[in-house]
Amino acid sequence: MVSTPLAPFSIDTSQIRAEIQSLQAELVEWRRQLHQHPELGFQEHWTAEFVAQKLQQWGITHQTGIAKTGIVAVIPGHQPGPVLAIRADMDALPIQEANSVSYRSLHAGRMHACGHDGHTAIALGTASYLARHPERFAGTVKLIFQPAEEGPGGAKPMLEAGVFQQPDVDAVIGLHLWNNLPLGTVGVREGALMAAVEIFECAIQGKGGHGAMPHQTVDSIVVGCQIITALQTIVARNVDPLQAGVLTVGQFHAGHTTNVIADSAQFSGTVRYFNPGLDGFFQQRIEQIVAGICQSHGAAYTLNYEKLYPPVINDRSIAQLVRSVAETVIETPAGIIPECQTMGGEDMSFFLQAVPGCYFFLGSANLNKGLTYPHHHPRFDFDETALGIGVELFARCVEKFCAVVPQNER
Repeated sequence: MVSTPLAPFSIDTSQIRAEIQSLQAELVEWRRQLHQHPELGFQEHWTAEFVAQKLQQWGITHQTGIAKTGIVAVIPGHQPGPVLAIRADMDALPIQEANSVSYRSLHAGRMHACGHDGHTAIALGTASYLARHPERFAGTVKLIFQPAEEGPGGAKPMLEAGVFQQPDVDAVIGLHLWNNLPLGTVGVREGALMAAVEIFECAIQGKGGHGAMPHQTVDSIVVGCQIITALQTIVARNVDPLQAGVLTVGQFHAGHTTNVIADSAQFSGTVRYFNPGLDGFFQQRIEQIVAGICQSHGAAYTLNYEKLYPPVINDRSIAQLVRSVAETVIETPAGIIPECQTMGGEDMSFFLQAVPGCYFFLGSANLNKGLTYPHHHPRFDFDETALGIGVELFARCVEKFCAVVPQNER
């Protein structure tokens, strides 16, 4: 990813329609209320009730309790046409907030440290605007308020519950407030945006003994260290150098004292990659390496491997639509950041596997205000000016994708 200064780019507020500018104070208020009440995955009961009350207040048809706490709102345009889904995630993280702000989390050990409170507020603002202006678009807009993006994943169960049906969704878009980019920028690209997320846990069973008599043992630490070192050759020597991949071992546990050779060791880690063609490859190679090294030392092992999220792959035509819209709202060309890939993962990927779509980043950092802490940091916060920009971008995407056809052209 290209390093971008985090001082805000110039923003031409004249490109944000007056009615959406007038929503800004409410967007901030909603976001801050949501920020004060963070809830973990599939526990977003207060959040879901907050969203449902707003939708009911605006007379928007919606269904609650999808995949436990998810909500889908349906807003029809004034004539038949395509169906566009807009997705916003609602869950928070198990992090103790360190910010000293008036809207800090009211719940110890829980925090909106990734911007999902902002995503929900932007989707609500979009719903409010579209419900007042059905004449601006044809077809239907579905707003999907999704639980559990941070884990264990709410997109897949929402799909299984039929959120892309009745009516069938033609395309999906979503955004992520992004503190790796400054306010006034948009990161959008076709193809891979975010990585697949896979995790593994391995337990090595050796034979313990006295630290002075290693010949009587099978040293699980030596075995584990050889495996961890060898695992680094998978990306370095088995993956095409033109393809990105990451294998990280984040935990290693073994032993209890200095003069005892540990009989067992455990380690765990994560795998990330963009290319869907690598699906299954890392799991196979990790198993081969673990099995081979354990056999050579006379150790046993158990390996658990789990695929969490596939890579986020944007459709070319929908990505071009989002980019064309962004170019009408922000300063170009500097404000459009195509080299915005990250090895972070997102279960928006499941929605993008189901229908064509685009997930994009909305710059939200502001160096001048000290709002540059990274995602998942206990002092994460973002420039709330991005909220109105997000609503404008979504509204224009709807109007372009669900364009109203003049009556004499039908």
